[in-house]
Amino acid sequence: MKKLFSLVLLSALIFGIYGIWKPLPDGMNFESRVYNVPESSVEFFYDATYLNKDGQRESKQEIFDEIFKMIKGAKKFVLLDMFLFNDFQGKKSENNRKLSSELTELLIEKKKADPKLEIIVVSDPVNTIYGGYKSPQFNKLEEAGVKIIITDLKKLRDTNPLYSGFYRAFFQWFGNKSGDGHFANPFDKTKPKVTARSYLEMINFKANHRKLIVADGEINGKLKMATLITSANPHDGSSAHSNSAIKIYDFIWSDAIKSEEAAGKFSGANFTASISGVSDESGNVKVKLLTEKKIRDDFLNLVNGLGKGDSIDMAMFYLSDRKVVEALKQADKNGADIRIILDPNKDAFGREKNGIPNRPVADELFKNTKGNTEIRWCDTHGEQCHSKMTLIKNSSGYHLLLGSANLTRRNIGNYNLETDALIENDKKVGAIKRASEFFNETWENKGGKIYTADYKKYKDEALYKKFWYRLAEATGMSSF
Repeated sequence: MKKLFSLVLLSALIFGIYGIWKPLPDGMNFESRVYNVPESSVEFFYDATYLNKDGQRESKQEIFDEIFKMIKGAKKFVLLDMFLFNDFQGKKSENNRKLSSELTELLIEKKKADPKLEIIVVSDPVNTIYGGYKSPQFNKLEEAGVKIIITDLKKLRDTNPLYSGFYRAFFQWFGNKSGDGHFANPFDKTKPKVTARSYLEMINFKANHRKLIVADGEINGKLKMATLITSANPHDGSSAHSNSAIKIYDFIWSDAIKSEEAAGKFSGANFTASISGVSDESGNVKVKLLTEKKIRDDFLNLVNGLGKGDSIDMAMFYLSDRKVVEALKQADKNGADIRIILDPNKDAFGREKNGIPNRPVADELFKNTKGNTEIRWCDTHGEQCHSKMTLIKNSSGYHLLLGSANLTRRNIGNYNLETDALIENDKKVGAIKRASEFFNETWENKGGKIYTADYKKYKDEALYKKFWYRLAEATGMSSF
């Protein structure tokens, strides 16, 4: 028995170590070249939920309206990569927008109207509960001729090695299938039951977390490609979330497609998009596509060295990566002005959360400030403050970084698949100006709309939360 136990531990250790350090799939951790584009080629969109003057919750939504507009205008090609693409609701169902069915029906309608139109949907196996559930959205799309690619997460590095070592050694070989489950769907108990294997796979805590669309369209009589990168999901339970997005005409679309082709390839679904568009690389706005750890690299390159006269405005759903936290503390020490809007991490689709990681991180930043860091909380009422957006001003100008990536070890450490865009200009123009206006409106609760609350409202100094945050961030034993 002792030898058997030792063999089990050794096997788990070997799989665990390999899972952390195994080679990344080709095409991950990508950084495009810098493109110089006209100001008109970059647009900022946002969704925001707030309380009106009567204390009623209202939402302003732009992102999926723009995505639907892109799909309707497509002539030859549509590529979507969306993390959550389902109608799951939590314990308390809200009267949310049915984004998953809106997107599904629009794609089907578009494909029927033009069968030659190439439509590809890349997504995460969370929507099939890791093989234990048949996605009605994906089934309908496949029947209509839309190509569905479910990302093979086993090819990604393991973020939770203490668990994943055992899982890889002893459980991954059994596979999974829908229809023979005995356990409640973990995300929506009104849906068909799933297998124990779905739960075992879920605890690996890894994902294709990207959220983007690439599509062609006719602009002034010319075929142009556009890429929209966002933090928003076509997920009914997320439809009231606050989010941000950037749309870029031409330029980075080929890099976005290459990145998605790489994900398709390591998932066993090769595709090559044969599409082109007119480009005009003559502007003074710089744009760049970033994925995975390259997002953290560029973030740190921008923040390291900031000092007096520089500033950071950040709206972030999860903030926990230690290198990022230390960089923010150093920027504060150097005299940079820092404003951070954080989700209080209290709501998750009808479930109550414990405030980790944002509340212990906020406490650390607040206690280490030299008077230069201010923090406000999104005053949420069931929804989440889901943006992943950072605005930086330094001696070289203005920098806007946004997309799918939370600033956590899992999101920007070469574990999850993520996509962000970096927009830079020496002046606050166009999309950067609108993103700044969105941040200021949220920060200041302009127009009598209540977006955010004072730091004291969700201030939390609990030592056990600090301990658990640091342990979870270091080991990966968490969903953030």
